[in-house]
Amino acid sequence: MADRMISAAAKRLGSLLADSGRSLSVAESCTGGLVAGAITSIPGSSRYFRGGVVAYHNSVKTSLLHVPPDLIAGHGAVSREVALAMAEGVLSRFRADLAIAVTGVAGPGGGSRGKPVGTVWVAVVARGGVRHAHRFRFHGGREAVRREAVRASVDGAIAVLQAEPREGG
Repeated sequence: MADRMISAAAKRLGSLLADSGRSLSVAESCTGGLVAGAITSIPGSSRYFRGGVVAYHNSVKTSLLHVPPDLIAGHGAVSREVALAMAEGVLSRFRADLAIAVTGVAGPGGGSRGKPVGTVWVAVVARGGVRHAHRFRFHGGREAVRREAVRASVDGAIAVLQAEPREGG
């Protein structure tokens, strides 16, 4: 996962978090820890990174992140609703200021007509009520989908931080 664009984005995210004194946590499904890996590959990330949960199985989403089972049953694990619930769960569990959650179908199997391989939801939630979720459709093999999901996750967190009003400004 030594992608230069991901590394540059992770550095940018780290700078924004460090400069603002804010903390980050992550909840990952299809990326299996790669978002946390990208973030912690940056020296000094312990100043802002609280931790993460790899919630690959639905039972982990419900038990560790408190995603309601009926949400998964009603919308599927790969959905806006579940991505947001995962982000809110990890935000609360780690008492962070910002959380990223990613859930999707990396492939090569597991896709469906409504959620083909490459479908990924990324949610970013900030303490204070900011809640964003975006659906992506990435192409390529499993590793390409996972790499693009990491990039979208980090970029999404950067966008939320850059969009928030600055104190005193």
